[in-house]
Amino acid sequence: MTPQHPHMPPRAPLAMEAQNLRARPHRPQRKGGRTPLLWRLALFAPALVGTALMVQALYGWFAGQGMTGLEWALLCMIGATFVWVTLSVSTVGVAIAGLLARERAQMRTPTDVRPIDVALLVPICNEVPWDVFGNAAAMLDDLANRKGLHRYNLFILSDTRDPEIAALEEAAFIRLRVSTPPQIAVHYRRRPRNTDKKVGNLVDWITGWGAAHEAMVVLDADSLMTGRAIERLATELSADPEAGLIQTFPMLIGARTLFARMQQFSNIAYGWLLAEGLALWSRSEGNYWGHNAIIRTRAFATSAGLPHLRKGDLILSHDFVEAGLLRRAGWGVRFLPRVSGSFEETPGTLIDYVLRDRRWCRGNLQHLRLLGTAGLHPVSRFHLFHGAVAYLLSPAWFVLLVFWALLGVDAETNVIRYFNEANPLFPDWPPAMSHIDSAVFLVIMYAMLLTPKLTGAVAIAATPKAARVYGGHGAFLAAFATEVLLSIAYAPVLMIQQTKAVLRAALTRSESWAPQRRGAEGYPLRTLIAFHWLETGLGLLLLSGLAAGLISLWLVPIIFSLVLAVPLSALSALDVGGRLPALLSMQNPTNLREPGIVARAREARGELKAELLAKEPIPAE
Repeated sequence: MTPQHPHMPPRAPLAMEAQNLRARPHRPQRKGGRTPLLWRLALFAPALVGTALMVQALYGWFAGQGMTGLEWALLCMIGATFVWVTLSVSTVGVAIAGLLARERAQMRTPTDVRPIDVALLVPICNEVPWDVFGNAAAMLDDLANRKGLHRYNLFILSDTRDPEIAALEEAAFIRLRVSTPPQIAVHYRRRPRNTDKKVGNLVDWITGWGAAHEAMVVLDADSLMTGRAIERLATELSADPEAGLIQTFPMLIGARTLFARMQQFSNIAYGWLLAEGLALWSRSEGNYWGHNAIIRTRAFATSAGLPHLRKGDLILSHDFVEAGLLRRAGWGVRFLPRVSGSFEETPGTLIDYVLRDRRWCRGNLQHLRLLGTAGLHPVSRFHLFHGAVAYLLSPAWFVLLVFWALLGVDAETNVIRYFNEANPLFPDWPPAMSHIDSAVFLVIMYAMLLTPKLTGAVAIAATPKAARVYGGHGAFLAAFATEVLLSIAYAPVLMIQQTKAVLRAALTRSESWAPQRRGAEGYPLRTLIAFHWLETGLGLLLLSGLAAGLISLWLVPIIFSLVLAVPLSALSALDVGGRLPALLSMQNPTNLREPGIVARAREARGELKAELLAKEPIPAE
């Protein structure tokens, strides 16, 4: 029996079946966009050439006395990791070339726009009610004030299992429904069973009410979009009948801690270049990040239904797969990085970031099982593979770190020694890496890793108008230096944590799930030690080798980051607003000139929180 939902409109069912991943579907003829062959060559050719040159140089170093199997394995590992670093650099190069050529990635002037019905979907599960409904109130007010062409309905789709939170959700919904402008209807539905998590939540809406809406804007619990951004997405979808999904580039907001501010500054100062490059070379073969995007409802229903994998496994990082299935059916998946007014929040501490990252890791590694899906576009396969490699790089870097540590500082301290007087049965491998060789190798790697950041920083610093929105050249350069130093400090800790996440995904079947902590509270010392004992132990082991003269001095930054993992994790929760000098707090445009929608959302959250708490207590967040 179909459950009754008193706060929902009349049902408008839309059929949605799970896709057969082993069979190529019928693909109707659509015009599609021009394949950006030159942009894709500009992306991949420099990355492959740069990697080949690096591998050739290292081969010349290794092959002095002949190549062994271990040497070949190490060389292949270095090449496999370096190529992904060079791809980031190439993406920035594509972005700069596009800006110089004045090519507006995916930007068009709609000439024939018709009104469409758009559903704003907010799937939630045990979230803080006043945050979710406060954001919704701000978005709906902003959208109503625009008096745009399209028609909108908001649906809060709850999978909350906690009855106390569910009661507060319903109270918040009633208040929102009363205060929302009359031209926008607000609905609330709580599923009796949390089947298939977020994927099942959206499928339940599509099969129950999807036929009444040509498009759906999918939002996260912490998503916030201006009315202008939502209207722009609806207009773009209406004007482009070939588009099945259009993704925005969300900017990070609400960063109060050191770690969150570091991510926010990076997202705003450098992320736009990577986003611009991605939009240029991917075009209609873009990707989906699960939220802050508009989707053509019928296209999604007919082509993006997800099956369960073998042993009943649910597809976890479903967004990448859904984008690939939409493109497989002939629909365009576009990316519009220049649509302003799209926001999301970010974890406040290092531990919160790692806990979220574990879930993403498991889902992205699952993509390796989906690379053989029949009919996928090659670029869609690349997106899936790239998502997995983003996590596999950490164990690869860890193995290289171990090799580097074992090489020592010279032939006498090289742990991997063969064919010597003490052990004449094995060949002498590898040649000792000199301090100069180590320095050159390290400088090349750090230069490639930092090039996207440096490029974005140069672009901002060279533009007086851009620098002013960061508080001037001095404030921007101080923030840039602080962010780079913190990124270098946290990178080894994240490398170990991601390596652990990869092993957890490989050795276990499931990952515990809890709503992301939206606050900025730190963790007690006992929790920090329990969480970071492995990094600390490895750091102390390397430090002892350094003190004994067995490990290269070039590993000092990595060693001290690992030794200081617990203090760094505690520092990540520091409130930058009141504890750091202005020049070190990584100020950015959203902090210095807070967007109006962000201020309105914060005010709406506060009002709703006060009203809900006045009626009954809220369970601990």
